[in-house]
Order: sequence, then C-alpha cells, then structure tokens
Amino acid sequence: METVLVTGYAQAPQGSSMYELYKYAGIVLEVDSRNDVIVNAEFTFVTDLAKDFFRRLLIGYDMNRGSDELIAYIQKSYFAPSINSISVAVKAAFRRYEEQKSKSYNGLF
Repeated sequence: METVLVTGYAQAPQGSSMYELYKYAGIVLEVDSRNDVIVNAEFTFVTDLAKDFFRRLLIGYDMNRGSDELIAYIQKSYFAPSINSISVAVKAAFRRYEEQKSKSYNGLF
C-alpha cells in the first residue's frame, strides 16, 4: 500500500455542535507516501457540506509545504468558532506525519 493514514485532534469549542457531538475536532488524512500529497481527508464536522468543503480544500495539498500555508488558507475560507480547534488538529496531523516520516527507514516513505 502506498498511502498512510495520519490523524490530528484538538478540543472542540464548548457550546458548539461539534463539541456536543464529538468533544474534539479531528482530522484524518490519507497521504500518498511516495510524494507526500493528501489524497483523501475527513474532518469531524457535523454537516456534510463542511466535510465536503474541507475534503476538497485538502485533497492535492503537498504536505512538504507545511501546515502554516494550509492553515492560513483555511482561516481565509472558514468562518466558525471551531477555527482554532481545526488549526490545532491540522498542525497535530502534520507533526505526526513528519515524525513518522523521519523515523521511517524501511522504504515506506
């Protein structure tokens, strides 16, 4: 298999529907380990529209560009109380991917 799954989580803002349902903002990224490009993504959003919006936003993003550029784009495109939680979850997923990639020496990455 040439893709890997990486996750990131952050506490959802209290009082939000995300908090009431999940308690956390979560992201799951499927990344092509050959070129570090996101091929699929899922967030713990309540609505299908929000899930689809973020999926389209993230698919095709090169993880080598880092999380800051992606988070800046998200902040320009998403206006909701959970923006900080989403940013933290994205950073956590990127950090986890980078850590695993740097540990890997068996050719998976």
